[in-house]
Amino acid sequence: MSKKLIRFDWAVKKLLRNKANFAVLEGFLSELLFDDIKIQKILESEGNPETDEDKYNRVDILTENSKNELIIVEIQNTYEIDYFHRMAYGAAKVLTENLSLGQAYSEIKKVISVNIVYFNLGQGRDYVYKGTTNFQGLHEKDLLQLSSQQKETFTKQNVADIFPEYYIIKVNQFNDIAKDTLDEWIYFLKNSEVKDEFKAKGLAEAKEVLDVMRLNKEQQYGYNRYLDYLHVKASEALSLQIEVEEKIRKDENFKKAVEIAKSLLQTSLTSADIAKHTKLTIEQIEQMRNEKE
Repeated sequence: MSKKLIRFDWAVKKLLRNKANFAVLEGFLSELLFDDIKIQKILESEGNPETDEDKYNRVDILTENSKNELIIVEIQNTYEIDYFHRMAYGAAKVLTENLSLGQAYSEIKKVISVNIVYFNLGQGRDYVYKGTTNFQGLHEKDLLQLSSQQKETFTKQNVADIFPEYYIIKVNQFNDIAKDTLDEWIYFLKNSEVKDEFKAKGLAEAKEVLDVMRLNKEQQYGYNRYLDYLHVKASEALSLQIEVEEKIRKDENFKKAVEIAKSLLQTSLTSADIAKHTKLTIEQIEQMRNEKE
C-alpha cells in the first residue's frame, strides 16, 4: 500500500543534503544516468533568498560524484520562457567556477545538468530528454571524434564526454504508467508516492526518509507553508490563463462586431440601430461611418 511522501523538491532543500540521506539522491541519479552514482559531497547549498518566491521557485543542488563529475539538480515549479537559457548559463557558470587559476583547460570537470520541471518546457511528446554536444561534418556528415592520444590523455571516449550534458524531465507530461525503474522515479516526482512493487534504486530509502511522520514540528510547519505556496502559485497561473482567454474571446467578439457593423453601414440603418445589433457604442459606429466617407 503506497502512501503520500514528502515532495522531492522540498526534500532536496531540507533533507537530502544530509550525507546520511545521500542514498535517495544517488538512487535517482543512478536510474537517470544509467550508472552507479556515488555522491562524494555537496559543493554548495542554497543561498539565503530574501523572499518566499526565491526560496520556493527553484531548487539548486550541486554535487560531486566519485568520478569527479559535477552534477547540478535543479527543480522548477513555475513557468519560465527563458529556462533553456538558464540551463546553459548554469552549466557554464559551474564549469568555469570549478577551474582554478593556472589550471590547464584539460582539467575542467564534466558537468551534468539535471532539470526537473513542472511546466510545459518547449514542444515535444516525450517526458525525458537528453542533450549532448557533438560536431557533425557539413559535407561528410561524420561525427568528429577524439584521437587515440586524446582518449588516452583525457580518459574520454567521445568529444561529447568533455562538454556539459543536459537532462530534462517534464514531470507533468508523464502518464503515470511506470514501464521501467526510471519511470518509477518519475512517478514519485509527480505523485510523491512509491508503490510497493517499485524496485528503483533509492526509492526504498525515499519511503523511509521522506515519511511526513518523521518531520518535527518546525519541519512540518515549513513543509505545509511550502505546499500552501504551491497552491497559491497554481491558482495564480490558472487565473492568468482564464484572464488571457477572456481577453482573446473579447477581442474576437469585437472583431466580429466590427465586421458586422461595416456591413450594416451599407444599409439604411441608423447608427443607433447598428449599435443595438452589434453591442458597439454609437460613437464607435459614427467613427466607422466617418472613416468610410
